[in-house]
Amino acid sequence: MRIALIHALKHSVPAIEEAFGRLWPEAKLANLLDDSLAADLAREGELTPAMHQRFLTLARYAASCGADGILFTCSAFGPCIEACARDLAPLPVLKPNEAMIEEALALAGPQGRVALMASFAPTLVSMPAEFAAVAPGMALTNCLAEGALAAMDRGDLAAHDAAAARAAAGLTGVDVVALTQFSLARARDGVAAASGRPVLTTPDSAVRKLHRLLLRKEAA
Repeated sequence: MRIALIHALKHSVPAIEEAFGRLWPEAKLANLLDDSLAADLAREGELTPAMHQRFLTLARYAASCGADGILFTCSAFGPCIEACARDLAPLPVLKPNEAMIEEALALAGPQGRVALMASFAPTLVSMPAEFAAVAPGMALTNCLAEGALAAMDRGDLAAHDAAAARAAAGLTGVDVVALTQFSLARARDGVAAASGRPVLTTPDSAVRKLHRLLLRKEAA
C-alpha cells in the first residue's frame, strides 16, 4: 500500500513516520511538505480560497502518483481537507484528527470531558467544530502548550516536551487528553504523567484507522 502524507509543518514528518514504523511498517510512505501553509494561515488568520486550491493541488498530485490513501497531518485545515476528500472520492482521504476523535468518543463516551492540546494556536480554532460534528455532547477544554512550537522550531525537543507537560499539569476535570497535532505526539508520556489522564495522539489513531480502511477495501 502506498500512503501519501501531506504536511504543513515539517515537525509532523518524524511523528507520523515513527507511528507507521511501529503500527504498519509494510506501508510505503510518500511525504509532501508545504510548510508555507502554516505560516500563511498564521498571517491571514483564516482559511482562504487560495489555501483551498493549494490543498486540492497537493491532493490531486498525490493521487496521480498512485496513492492508495492520503493522510493530511495539518490539524488547522479541516475544511480544505474535506474538500479534497469530496474531490477524490472514493479514494480514502483522512483528516489528521478524525480517527483520534472517534477513539476519544469510544474512550470517554458521548458526554465525556476532553482536553484538546495544541502548540499551534489556530488548531484550537478549528478543532472544537470537528469534535462537535461527531460528538456534540462532549465537553471540550482548549489547552495551548505555550512555547512548545517555538522550542521545537529551534531544535530544543526537551523544552518542547516540558512545555506540553506544564500545560497538562494545569488540566482538571477531564477524562482524556487529545494531542491535536502530530508534532505533539512525542510529548505523550510527559503529558500522561503530568495530567494523570489517558492520552490520545493523532499519528497512532490515524495509522490504525487508515490501516483498517485499506485492508477492508483490499478484501472487498
